[in-house]
Amino acid sequence: MIPIIAQYIANAIALLVAIDVHEFCHAWMADRLGDPTPRYQGRLTLNPLAHLDPLGTLMLILVRFGWGKPVPVNPYNLRNGPKSGMAMVSFAGPLANLIAAALLALPVRLGLVMPTLRGGIIPSPEMVVTTTILVNVSLAVFNLIPVAPLDGFKVAIGLLPYRWSYALAQFERYGPLLLIFLILPGFWGANILFVIMEPVIRFLWVLLTGRPLFFM
Repeated sequence: MIPIIAQYIANAIALLVAIDVHEFCHAWMADRLGDPTPRYQGRLTLNPLAHLDPLGTLMLILVRFGWGKPVPVNPYNLRNGPKSGMAMVSFAGPLANLIAAALLALPVRLGLVMPTLRGGIIPSPEMVVTTTILVNVSLAVFNLIPVAPLDGFKVAIGLLPYRWSYALAQFERYGPLLLIFLILPGFWGANILFVIMEPVIRFLWVLLTGRPLFFM
């Protein structure tokens, strides 16, 4: 049996890494596209304290869905224009999580990180690495769902033709309510969002690590 305290420590490390990478890359992409706002707001840093949102972090720990502190971006400063520029800035966070997961999965796939016997309250290196991979993949998949205020909504706005993106933008105000509905458990005991995300997360996990996923 995996010690609960050790798993919580591994989860905390994984969340710090995933949120930090995610929000930093939003800020980095905005800065690269010409908007100095994240730099002026102190968000162009890998210091996790600059990116953690207390409620979002608590949600991630409790229900594995959450968020970091949003990076302030002025879309009119972006050289690609507000529509395409915000799509690129929004996509940078989930993409960074997938890249981080892929890099961490390399030693797992090469057999350099092997399953170990778990005991005590200190998580093993294998537990920390695999948990961090899973959290990064989960955060990427979650944020790419095209529902406001997730990153996938702005990515969809940027990719769709103007008439369709304008129509989709009208539903932005209802996004948080829809997201709550998707997260809340249904009558079968699972939430709709988990049912949608689980096969994608499992596919990416197996693709990156070459191992079956026995926990979620």
